[in-house]
Amino acid sequence: MMSNRRNLKREIHEKLNDHVLRDALARFAEVYPGAREKALEGIEDVEGLRQRLRDMKRDAVARIDELADKFEAEATKRGITVFRAKTGEDLKQYILDLCRNRGVKGVVKSKSMASEEVDLNPALEEAGIGVTETDLGEWIISLAGHKPSHMVMPAIHLNRYQVSEYFSGELETAIEPDIAFMVQTARVTLREKFLRADMGITGANFGIAENGAVGLLTNEGNARLVTTLPPIHVVIIGYEKLIPTVRDAAPILRLLPRGATAQLMTSYMSLISGRTPVMVKRNGGWVEGEKEVHYILLDNGRLAAARDDTFREIYQCIRCGSCLNVCPVYALVGGHVYGGHTYAGGIGAILTAFMSGMKAFEEFNELCIGCRRCTTVCPGMIDIPGLIEELRLRSVKEHGLPFLMNKIFDVMTNRRLFHGLLRAASVAQKPFTSAGLVRHLPLFLAGMTKDRSLPSIANVPLRDRLDNVIKKIDNPVQRVGFFSGCTMDFVFPETGENVIRVLQDLDMEVAYPDGQGCCGKPVSATGDVEHAKKIAMNNIEAFEECDVDVIVCACPTGVEQIRGYPRLFEDDAQWKGRAQRMAGRIEEFCSFVAREYEKRGRLEKASPRPDAVKVTYHDSCHLKRVLGVSEEPRKLIESVAGCELVEMKDADACCGMSGAFGVTHSNLSIPILKRKMKHIEETGAEIVACACSGCMVQLRGGIDRLTPDKKMKHIADILAENIIN
Repeated sequence: MMSNRRNLKREIHEKLNDHVLRDALARFAEVYPGAREKALEGIEDVEGLRQRLRDMKRDAVARIDELADKFEAEATKRGITVFRAKTGEDLKQYILDLCRNRGVKGVVKSKSMASEEVDLNPALEEAGIGVTETDLGEWIISLAGHKPSHMVMPAIHLNRYQVSEYFSGELETAIEPDIAFMVQTARVTLREKFLRADMGITGANFGIAENGAVGLLTNEGNARLVTTLPPIHVVIIGYEKLIPTVRDAAPILRLLPRGATAQLMTSYMSLISGRTPVMVKRNGGWVEGEKEVHYILLDNGRLAAARDDTFREIYQCIRCGSCLNVCPVYALVGGHVYGGHTYAGGIGAILTAFMSGMKAFEEFNELCIGCRRCTTVCPGMIDIPGLIEELRLRSVKEHGLPFLMNKIFDVMTNRRLFHGLLRAASVAQKPFTSAGLVRHLPLFLAGMTKDRSLPSIANVPLRDRLDNVIKKIDNPVQRVGFFSGCTMDFVFPETGENVIRVLQDLDMEVAYPDGQGCCGKPVSATGDVEHAKKIAMNNIEAFEECDVDVIVCACPTGVEQIRGYPRLFEDDAQWKGRAQRMAGRIEEFCSFVAREYEKRGRLEKASPRPDAVKVTYHDSCHLKRVLGVSEEPRKLIESVAGCELVEMKDADACCGMSGAFGVTHSNLSIPILKRKMKHIEETGAEIVACACSGCMVQLRGGIDRLTPDKKMKHIADILAENIIN
């Protein structure tokens, strides 16, 4: 448990200046996606296998008590002692008592994050029992006095020179920073520990209820020495590791190594069932005895999650760490910052909430940028960002909002006041604005515009320009309501005008309710339901007043938020029905107009014109991974607008904005943006296109400072410029 409040900003600053960590994580993040994809090539139906794993784990958690009873009964039949530990303190006390009763002086350990979770090593050492981590990475960080930085690569944050220093200090002799030599040195040093140990402690990748066996996946083989040489073997296994049958281990065996380190399989796969012979020293000689085996089934918050209809989903985690491997924030600061007491990243935030408490969760959960890339690689198909938002909601419900944030949200729920302040800000910003951009901010705000400009608030918002752009359509095919959202209304009104022009070019009558305001995503993302409800009510009423067939929004975040309005009113049947009617009519701009152009036979791909402009396209996280829209914008660029599309590397990698994150954590947002700018520059394209007003804020600011020869445009801008006279 964490006792002192963390200074997250200071921790971030330190890690951003840790060049060893930054280089190591950047190299791994660069090679991992391609290596994982290659490792998955031999699996015919990857998504089917992921679904099989997910469904098996869902079934397991639904009958977790039954599986635990069966697991204990089958293990007991085979001579294994099973203890169910409610808390970490219970687990430590059981092991300490066992050590005292058996005269244990030395312990070797392997593959047990759960033991890190409960601080087992300090408890053993305090009792005078020597304890040695035997997996190379774990041994290194134990010498360094660190916690694991990754679930399967605990020492990823260190380089060979640092490791040689730790080895030299431990062994009291100079150890050269040669990797092969250091591995051999570790092997020789640890071998003596194996031979002298009285007890071996391991974790487990799964426990099989059918036969009481546990499975261990390793690459070094040390776990086999830990489980076979000492006369006592203790297995620490969480309830979430229980699976029904041997057959159910198959998807874990196939997906875990590919997700963790992009291997086809681990070097060692061990199944342990029952007690086995072991050589023990008696009366000065070695004789054959029977190994003593103990299983400790650890709760420590796990059963509370299993009984929670929402959070039982975390039982689908197989601890592969693939979510960390693709997380843009983890790639910058590692698991010691983006992590709780033991577990790192987004999944670590969720596990921390149940195992270390909500206060520990609240200290670092804001680092989830919500890009949802983790959901595309998670073998168990866990909605990590969705679960984090649910925890934020529960946190706000229990503790309320910070005073200042509460006052800001009060303003946002009052549309007239909020819009009035935005209009006033458009005047107040003028000393800092040039060419529609804020390039420099004073004092403590300066970091927000370091290597990135920010868009200024428009002199004239979209809502004040409607008379010049909305026109009467004779015999319209549809009446369309346009939901612009704050950014397109007050920051990019020209793009809003182009959305209207494109819709009108498709013979649609456009209505723009003046009463509409913010979609509410910045509010609901913090977990604040009450303010989000007020904002939703305002928008629902505004669009009810205009009779439209469909509502179009050119920002995927707004579409996602409005489709989620019904969830805000679970306890209010009347408002839920009204919210459902609005949610049922909302459409994302690109997918909507692509269907309309297809009806008119204008989506057939043709060769680009000789004078075609080169355009590269950035996939918005929410557009691609939440709404599932990816091909439509590309077809609009090529087939309808007649431009030449040049794909950039990692087109769907996050740009680093994610609403308020880009401002509150600009020191993380800007490095993510720089990587995106590098990939844009490599395309040689003249225009960078996207279909999200939030991404436009980030990309336009990056282009202004880093690639000023290019232009940032929304798909609507490109369509309007190329097809409308």
